[in-house]
Amino acid sequence: MAKVIREQLIQLLADGHFISGQYLGKKFGVSRAAISNNIKALTEMGLDIYSVTGKGYKLSQPITLLNLAVITQHLYNLGSYNKVELHTIIDSTNSYLLRKIPNQIIAGQVCIAEHQQNGKGRRGRVWHSPFASHLYLSLYWPLEQGMSAVMGLSLVIALAVNDAFSHFTKEKVQLKWPNDIYLQGKKVAGILIELEGQAQDEGHCVIGVGVNVKMPDSSAAKIDQPWTDLCSHCDEKIDRNLLSAYIIHAIMLRLKTYQQSGLSTMLAEWHQLDYFLNQPVKIITGNKEKKGIYQGVNEQGALILKSEGKTYTLYGGEVTLRGCDESIN
Repeated sequence: MAKVIREQLIQLLADGHFISGQYLGKKFGVSRAAISNNIKALTEMGLDIYSVTGKGYKLSQPITLLNLAVITQHLYNLGSYNKVELHTIIDSTNSYLLRKIPNQIIAGQVCIAEHQQNGKGRRGRVWHSPFASHLYLSLYWPLEQGMSAVMGLSLVIALAVNDAFSHFTKEKVQLKWPNDIYLQGKKVAGILIELEGQAQDEGHCVIGVGVNVKMPDSSAAKIDQPWTDLCSHCDEKIDRNLLSAYIIHAIMLRLKTYQQSGLSTMLAEWHQLDYFLNQPVKIITGNKEKKGIYQGVNEQGALILKSEGKTYTLYGGEVTLRGCDESIN
């Protein structure tokens, strides 16, 4: 019940006008104290709401919410026909789609949310999800050739995000193995791929993409690594509906290429955008650290490291790549 009230409160407050607590209480059939508690919960999600005695509640600035019909129309215009679900509040877009596997989901199905209560990053980290500020998107893809078909997939998706970004910014995107996207050396987006299935059988994957579109001041302090947002690198205001459609469309195109020819045809593109290519790096696995020269990735998407005269091939999982003079994760 609280979730439903909060979602409707957001819709009512979005235009930036005052709404009285008394009116809201009558509308939802709850006390004004209950309305106050729900407003407090919305502020904890990143919405800047204030109250004035005799007037009620008001957003400090109007917000533009995502619109499913507009996203779907943009996709049609691009030639993509994905099934898209739009949620105001959700635990995690990845978790939502994972719960639908295997019988309640179709290839290319997408979940987008305005806010994630338990947004997930790599290695169990939290992905901060301020309300109606960024983009939180997940897409389901079946692995008909088994779990081995996921090798290098995060690199493919990073290239797709770059394809989408090219419609909004002229700045060169930097890609960091295995799942981060940077602009001017600061993280702007991340990828999280989660799997279901057995190694030798058909599998399932959910591809999660989180993009910093316009970072609220209240959320910036919670992030413990260098970051940027896409708006800071664009001349015009970003339409998140259009950005959603471009990312979905780009992912679908890249997945088709990947199915047909694997990662090999995309390696040259990856290396052109590779943030650390031929640079000294350190590789962290658990409590162990190895330094060397990062030499890009191979056709399986594995990291190649030259260290002390030897060449090592490292895969994802618990491996972390960092620049020797940086602390980014």
